[in-house]
Amino acid sequence: MADSADSAAEGGGTGLPASIEAAWGLRDRPAKGPRPGLTLERIVGAAVGVAAAEGLGAVSMGRVAKELGVSTMSLYRYVAAKDELYILMLEEAIGAPPPPPDPALGWREALTRWAWGQREAFHRNLWSLRLPISGPPSTPHMVAWWERGMVALDGTGLDDRTRIAVILLVSGFVRNEAMLMADLDAAVGASGASAQEVMAGYGRTLRRLADPARYPSVARLLAEGGLEGEEEPDADFTFGLDCLLDGVEALIRRRAAGG
Repeated sequence: MADSADSAAEGGGTGLPASIEAAWGLRDRPAKGPRPGLTLERIVGAAVGVAAAEGLGAVSMGRVAKELGVSTMSLYRYVAAKDELYILMLEEAIGAPPPPPDPALGWREALTRWAWGQREAFHRNLWSLRLPISGPPSTPHMVAWWERGMVALDGTGLDDRTRIAVILLVSGFVRNEAMLMADLDAAVGASGASAQEVMAGYGRTLRRLADPARYPSVARLLAEGGLEGEEEPDADFTFGLDCLLDGVEALIRRRAAGG
């Protein structure tokens, strides 16, 4: 552990841990590990595999070492702490952003594809939504997502600080929707029933509890079958993103008019 801490402190002037610098290609991976074939990539891959199979809570340095058939202490030559491992796991799981569309399609299409790309990445790796956010993007893929979002807003006339605010707004919406879906999926899975059965049961219960005199809007929704009707699975996300981008479009028009 001490060797790892010393290695991180020597660094390349970035202030980042050695493992994160390695992700940027700013320092060599350890050439001589305590066990042949042990690499930072294998460690991260094993951690991602545990998280995907059993959830983020199952990930520990000891568990990852067991998956790789090495001692726990041997991992610290490559990654100094679990927080670093989390950052590298996110980098591995989310991957690079999709290529940008033709600029002729405009900012809205570019930002829409960016948002859908993030959503798809999160839905492939729902465990990644449980990772703590410890700071701004610090790895190549994560910074590439940031850059791609900024570029999507080219031609809007928005300054860079406003572009960052827009990106944070959109990515926050994407993350919140994915987290909600992950929580609902977990609850449905734990119930042992289908999603339709769970919602139907919830509707029956709420009908008994929601007095129309006190909750007229909720009662009307229930009477119309609003909770049980079939809907396109992505309809809520599409609706929310469209509303959000309508607001961004209004902002762009207002700024262009000098407002």
